Amino acid sequence: MSVRHPIISITGSSGAGTTSVKKTFEEIFRRENIKAAFIEGDAFHRYDRAGMRAAIEEASRRENHHFSHFGPEANLIDELEAVFREYSEKGTGRTRHYVHNENEAELYGCEQGTFTDWKPFEEGTDLLFYEGLHGAVVTKTANTARYADLKVGVVPVINLEWIQKIHRDKAERGYSQEAVVDTILRRMPDYVNYICPQFTETDINFQRVPTVDTSNPFIARWIPTPDESMVVIRFRNPRGIDFVYLVKMIHDSFMSRANSIVIPGSKLDLAMQLILTPIILQLMEKKHRAG
Repeated sequence: MSVRHPIISITGSSGAGTTSVKKTFEEIFRRENIKAAFIEGDAFHRYDRAGMRAAIEEASRRENHHFSHFGPEANLIDELEAVFREYSEKGTGRTRHYVHNENEAELYGCEQGTFTDWKPFEEGTDLLFYEGLHGAVVTKTANTARYADLKVGVVPVINLEWIQKIHRDKAERGYSQEAVVDTILRRMPDYVNYICPQFTETDINFQRVPTVDTSNPFIARWIPTPDESMVVIRFRNPRGIDFVYLVKMIHDSFMSRANSIVIPGSKLDLAMQLILTPIILQLMEKKHRAG
């Protein structure tokens, strides 16, 4: 953690909706004139697309059928921690971009499924913003959680998470249903061991819960809409959170526990703006006071 060079970390599984949450943060940064350095979690995958296929095949030959992007072996977790540490100390670091599709390939001048070159962050940034799988991960050799000043978890209930992943991967990445389900199954041990534990490290969790039947996510024809969902917002430390104000401002919300508020899914962006803006401004005030 660092007063002069704060780090915000958004953590969630593939298909959880972290990209949508990132857009809300970007709106806050623009409105408050905050210059952020950005890291996408995919940038710290160890392998490009072809290399990952080969690594999975090699792992299978060794009777390891659960090698996945969720685990540390397929990622540069130590290097990610080093960037977090460097930024917290000096406000510097580097990242790259993983090219997901044709549009990005044209934008970055690289083939799909490959990485761009490593590049340093721009100078003079106010904070570092990470969005990906491992923003609060703790392994035997690395701990990204200890460097982040604000850690946010995006955690739909598991059936909803699977529905979102299946629909996204089929529509945007051209994968078959069978391929997506195979990926879900292969990732399950790493999900339990490396993704779930991060949500005890996070300061705030946003968990979307559908109010329609998602009993069999593998046959769902569409993703439940925000109006068909509720969101449970859990604060690890509720001290200083004005729940009375939040319940008043967010209609149809209520407290479910002393550290949790439940809101309609359609009010998520409003809730994030109300909750996160003061926290971000506090980080900036401390930064400026520290000089």
